[in-house]
Amino acid sequence: MPVIIGLDVGTTAVKAVAFDTDSPWRRAALREYPLLEPEPRWQVQDPGTVLAAVDEALAQCVAACEGRRVDAVGLSSAMHGLVGLGPDLRPVTPVLTWADSRAHAEARELRREGRARDLLHLTGTPVHPMSPLTKLRWFARHGGDVLGRVHRWADLKALLLLHLTGTFATELSSASGTGLLDLRAREWAPTALEIARIGREALPEVLPTTAVLGLRGAVAARVGLPAGTPLNVGAADGPLGNLGTGATGPGVAGLSVGTSGAVRVVVPEPRSDPDGRLFCYALTEDAWVVGGAVSNGGLVLRWAADTFAADLSPGPQRDAAVLDLACQVPPGSDGLVMLPYLLGERAPLWDPDLRGAYLGVRRSHSREHFLRAAVEGVSLQLAGIVDLLEQVTPVDAVRATGGVFRSRLWQVVVAGALGKPLVLAGDAEGTALGAAALARYATGEAPTLMAAVAELTFEHDEATIEAGADDVALYAALRRSVPALLDAYTEMREHLSAVQARAGQRQGTAAAAAPAPERREGTIPSSLPE
Repeated sequence: MPVIIGLDVGTTAVKAVAFDTDSPWRRAALREYPLLEPEPRWQVQDPGTVLAAVDEALAQCVAACEGRRVDAVGLSSAMHGLVGLGPDLRPVTPVLTWADSRAHAEARELRREGRARDLLHLTGTPVHPMSPLTKLRWFARHGGDVLGRVHRWADLKALLLLHLTGTFATELSSASGTGLLDLRAREWAPTALEIARIGREALPEVLPTTAVLGLRGAVAARVGLPAGTPLNVGAADGPLGNLGTGATGPGVAGLSVGTSGAVRVVVPEPRSDPDGRLFCYALTEDAWVVGGAVSNGGLVLRWAADTFAADLSPGPQRDAAVLDLACQVPPGSDGLVMLPYLLGERAPLWDPDLRGAYLGVRRSHSREHFLRAAVEGVSLQLAGIVDLLEQVTPVDAVRATGGVFRSRLWQVVVAGALGKPLVLAGDAEGTALGAAALARYATGEAPTLMAAVAELTFEHDEATIEAGADDVALYAALRRSVPALLDAYTEMREHLSAVQARAGQRQGTAAAAAPAPERREGTIPSSLPE
């Protein structure tokens, strides 16, 4: 029987999933790799490590197909990556991920100059350190000798396509997340290129997300596929996540929570938020995703667990115990509110320097309250993005995915914060399924995108969560109060920054006499895997 493989390359792992179109049969392979931090604010991947993991996961998945013919491979990749390539198109820098915030000063400068809103309307990508536009501007100022060795710039998708097919190209969806693409012209925007201080010749060709290339011989031999096996260039992971979980129809939002989180809706043409709070990225030329991503998702509760439940041994049992503790206090955490900005924030604030806080702390509050307030803080952030989306298009239902929703607490708190039915999508491999479905459509095996999704979806263990009226009313009141709390808290930020700076100076003085710690450097490969 023929199968199709969805290859999902993310920030810390690559997952390859083989789907049979005639049965629920599936096989998956996973390879993880570290996210490196060689300097504060730098969050990078080693290109050679990522590409080796891609080959290993794909080879393991092909082997698990047990002789079934692989008709095609569909490719998904994380957004906002940037890597510099030398004249031989081999990496000379690490891959700067979406989490890399070294360009915070460049982003702040563009916002201060009043250029952020025009750039967002032009490109669909908010001005933020995550975007390749700001990263390129940082390299133009601070790249030094490395900049002199860079002849081309690639996003993660372009690096993957170069490795897998030998073609230096990206696709419309990933390109729409660079901050460099004119959404309506579907080509690199001269205004954005000027701000980024690069020329058009330094960037890859932009292909439609339905373009199909052939797997090059060297890679095909390593993974056990015939040379020239059709490879759909695919799209970015966020839009494909909506596709794979069925959140593509009118009034249906897709919500995902992992380390970070996001809420997105699919619309037929590019749309802009007039206040510049939401992004707009492509899925295909006729399907666009509007939404917002938060930097602080499941990591917030993980941090709270490390901080308030350090006496519990790490692992799945601690995760369950932490959630049990949080369930012991009522909705609203007895007045304790968390602003969960541990990593700054993306949507809707787009402020990498924003700090988190617990507000309303009383002596009666226990660690159970702090844990539950963490879950509620993240949930209220996500609900706030849904509120903004409703200013662009109606949202009647939300389809949710992510490991956190194995927890009943997360289910009921998010549903209460949304005040809408929360459908728990049964497919845990939504992004890989979306990549496989797009590949099936691109190769002409399915008449429409949704038909392709239907052909690959056999599990129907969905559940709909609806919160009680009292919880909905409580969280609605909290949601309305968050902007005012944030405004008041923002006035204290300068004072907090000054206190932290003074503390840092004291620590620096104390550390001056101590031996310098060993720096954590990520290796940069001299060549792509052959």
